[in-house]
Amino acid sequence: MKRRSLTALVLAFMLLPLPAAAQTITLKLSHFVPPVAPPHATFLAPWAAKVEKESGGRLKVQIFPSMQLGGTPPQLIDQIKDGVVDIGWTLPGYTAGRFPRTEVIEIPFLHTSALATTLALQDYYEKHLRDEYKDYHVLLLHVHGGALVHAGKPIVKLEDYKGLKIRTPNRGGSVFLRGVGASPVGAPVPEVPQMLSKGVIDGALLPYEIANPLKVHELVKFHSEFAGPQSRVGTSVFLFAMNKKRYESLPPDLRAVIDANSGRHIAAMAGQNWDNIEKPGKDAAAKAGNTFPIMPRAEVDRVRAAVKPEIDKFLKELSAAGFDANAFYAEVQALIAKHTK
Repeated sequence: MKRRSLTALVLAFMLLPLPAAAQTITLKLSHFVPPVAPPHATFLAPWAAKVEKESGGRLKVQIFPSMQLGGTPPQLIDQIKDGVVDIGWTLPGYTAGRFPRTEVIEIPFLHTSALATTLALQDYYEKHLRDEYKDYHVLLLHVHGGALVHAGKPIVKLEDYKGLKIRTPNRGGSVFLRGVGASPVGAPVPEVPQMLSKGVIDGALLPYEIANPLKVHELVKFHSEFAGPQSRVGTSVFLFAMNKKRYESLPPDLRAVIDANSGRHIAAMAGQNWDNIEKPGKDAAAKAGNTFPIMPRAEVDRVRAAVKPEIDKFLKELSAAGFDANAFYAEVQALIAKHTK
């Protein structure tokens, strides 16, 4: 009788659910670039591996590149908020006007380097953007190395832009293109190769790092930058975020692992990474025999003057969202200057 009771106790114990500490929690991370692209290979995959290791294997991050879970890149922002995915990496600029305070960072001629602008973005987020992202658990806001015009012709003077159809990822790029007499064409980055090959666009605003896996250097021959300290047109803000409820459902110690791999803990690393991954992309274009025109300083001044009225109009439009966009614009300039070495 005692043996039967003991056996029953053992069986009952074996059927009990494992304690939370022993369970593995799998988080689905979705993004829109292929796994060969530098953002996946140098940032997202290493981040996932680090989180898994530091959680002792209790957190597993399963990555789905190229929108494998469905939807389009502009829809990813809502997939994160609605819990379709646990974690996502995307551009707020793909949903124009939804994050107006964020768009200030994307105004032309503010950006210097990915490191400096990403660090400035941390200050700006903590002071001005928390409410804009209240529906998300933000892991990081960062920028890329800066957009330049990749096109089928060299651009060395203001008039060279006239009449060109240029892809832009955000309204900041549109501000620039309208100012110089080009036609902005908004599109997510995966669409760029087909648009170039079919002649829908004459060129694209992109950094070198993503132009390489998209093989843009095989579709255009010229990569035009500016002389001077701000060699790029501008940059794009990226949101790396987690579904808020999913984050809050984690045990406190696992939330601590996520927190240790978020925000200021990873901002400098991310910024430096996006600066570093520019070189392989530019090297690929050079190997293809492409050229890299640099617009002289006098022409850059003409471009700046042509774009300024569009910047002023955009700041007025942003202010209609209920904040002083001109003041924020001046503050961002000061923040980026502070972090630029």
